[in-house]
Amino acid sequence: MRLRAGEGDDLNRAIATPKRPSYFARSRRITLRLLPTIAGAIAICFAATANAETIELRAGSMIEVESGRVIDDPVVTIVDGVITAVGSGSVASATPPDRLIDLGEMTILPGLIDMHVHLTSDSDVHGYRRLAVSDVRATITGVVNAEKTLMAGFTTVRNVGAPSFSDVALRDAIAEGDIKGPRMFVSGPPIGITGGHCSDNNLLPPQYEAVGDGVADGPWAARAKVRHNRKFGVDLIKTCSTGGVLSKGTKVGAPQYTVEELRALTEEAQSHGLKVASHAHGAEGIVNALKAGVDTIEHASFIDDEGIELARKNGAYLSMDVYVTEYILGEGEAAGILPESLEKERLVGQTQRDNFRKAHEAGVKMIFGTDAGVYPHGDNARQLSRMARFGMTPIEALRAATLNSADALGQSGKFGVIKVGAAADIIAVEGNPLNELSLLENVDFVMKDGVVYKDGSNDK
Repeated sequence: MRLRAGEGDDLNRAIATPKRPSYFARSRRITLRLLPTIAGAIAICFAATANAETIELRAGSMIEVESGRVIDDPVVTIVDGVITAVGSGSVASATPPDRLIDLGEMTILPGLIDMHVHLTSDSDVHGYRRLAVSDVRATITGVVNAEKTLMAGFTTVRNVGAPSFSDVALRDAIAEGDIKGPRMFVSGPPIGITGGHCSDNNLLPPQYEAVGDGVADGPWAARAKVRHNRKFGVDLIKTCSTGGVLSKGTKVGAPQYTVEELRALTEEAQSHGLKVASHAHGAEGIVNALKAGVDTIEHASFIDDEGIELARKNGAYLSMDVYVTEYILGEGEAAGILPESLEKERLVGQTQRDNFRKAHEAGVKMIFGTDAGVYPHGDNARQLSRMARFGMTPIEALRAATLNSADALGQSGKFGVIKVGAAADIIAVEGNPLNELSLLENVDFVMKDGVVYKDGSNDK
């Protein structure tokens, strides 16, 4: 065979270079090589499943928060911290569980959720006393308060404001099992204006040039601060669209941030999948935040008809801390709360409670948020009876602290319910909380993710 000029070079290259196997041939070889590894992995998975502990939890009754029904003789099956079956009856299971927890005549219900806490804050340290507390010391305070909160029956919390990302560290330590505490969703340092509530440090005179770690003025600065907080691991963004009760020099109802700034902050946060909580007492600041598209309004003390309608239209939740005023006005002065703050609370307290009733009657969605840290951690459940006093039925108050709060976190079906597929977060008390919500102020049994932290049971 005679070759044309250049064809020999092509032929030589073809001979010298082995033909590459087809995709299917290569895939078959790779699959054959991986079969032992895959088989091993499958064996490990089956072994892990076989070794998973099965817990059967029984009680006298269960509050089904979705329907409001009381279920007699509930039986809850839990595998690896997740609820796998919910039933009722006294008949023994076909397959005996690895562990039986018998709560006798107690009433079980989902672990509670508090959507507005400050675990790194101490209720005895207000006003100028705060200047003596380092961020490191505040983090250690958070360790103590986290355990108190969990033992009070709150298995999930949203921490809305902490210095130096101390709440991120606390969240991670709990998640990794280093310390005891509730599951945490955290905001890191709140973002706001120079001299504003929650973002800046207004206690020191100008020669110290003290600036809060959440200060951001202008739309682009607000976006940058959101990105900064996200970089260091927050789950949500907290901002302040009005002044506050406990900050020096701010007017409680005065707006902070323009709608343009709030919209930039909210758009940036939501583009990263982060929800936005806005502290807002005054009517104008509430409307500004809702126009910007925030997810929850904190406090909402002076909300007006426009704010109520906008919250309803947007599907935004209100978190109204209708208990804390009792502590501020009753014990706040001894805890170091400034005279100007006590005066501001006198303006806020009753108006907030009246507007709580008004907003609830208008059909605005409500979550459970207490501002624990302003008052002692562990007393969170005291607010439940106040929510009923100011317009809710007992089951509505419980739904605010379970179903609604889980939904506002974007965790519906996972927390705040006792149903298949949900985390095994279960608490128990003697008696029926639907008859007396104050029973939840002394929880006897606490389980989170299938682990018992407080035991009033007959454990077998």
